[in-house]
Amino acid sequence: MADARPGRRTLLVAQILLVLAAAGLWEVSRLTWVELRTFDGLSPPRLVTLSGAQWSSGLLPLALVLLAGAIAALAVRGWALRALAVLVAIASLAAGYLAVSTLEMPDVAVRAADLVRVPVVELVGSQRHHAGPVITLVIAVGALVGAALLMRAAATDKGASTRYVTPGARRSMARRAGDDGVNMSERMMWDALDEGHDPTEQSGESTSASGNDSAPEPDTEGR
Repeated sequence: MADARPGRRTLLVAQILLVLAAAGLWEVSRLTWVELRTFDGLSPPRLVTLSGAQWSSGLLPLALVLLAGAIAALAVRGWALRALAVLVAIASLAAGYLAVSTLEMPDVAVRAADLVRVPVVELVGSQRHHAGPVITLVIAVGALVGAALLMRAAATDKGASTRYVTPGARRSMARRAGDDGVNMSERMMWDALDEGHDPTEQSGESTSASGNDSAPEPDTEGR
């Protein structure tokens, strides 16, 4: 089981990162990203705030994707785990794009006014809060690291997949390895010894049999 521990640890770290990233996106969606000050000339000036979920409707779905990825990593292996890692990487890149686009946007007032259905002529001022986008960018990097760890766990699990083979199947593999002249792994040899069999017996018999087949028969004619 020692060969499986590195892969399990890697998978566990990836799942923790994805769960934290999902929780972080959910929390960020509740933060204030943009504030608008409006005045229509009749009523007193108003302050309109936009949360992360209002500013970007993709934050919560991305959080659900990351959480689902963390849960699905418990049940999938091999190529399915690799596909899951790619999906998580795409979600993390999407979250990073949302953060960077918000930070790089020259003026957020027009888009914010359109989102809350406020006429642009009533805008008095706007303020962009950088905490939400910056935290989202950090979360995206963490989720991308989680995707890389999922891919690494899939590669490690491929090398340790033989631990799921039953003892009978391993003995059959050992016998075939002996017949073909292939060296048996240490684990196969121990499994054979646990069952009370000599792991070298089959290969010895095969060698003896092949030697007997090739030995010339004695000439008994005339006796």
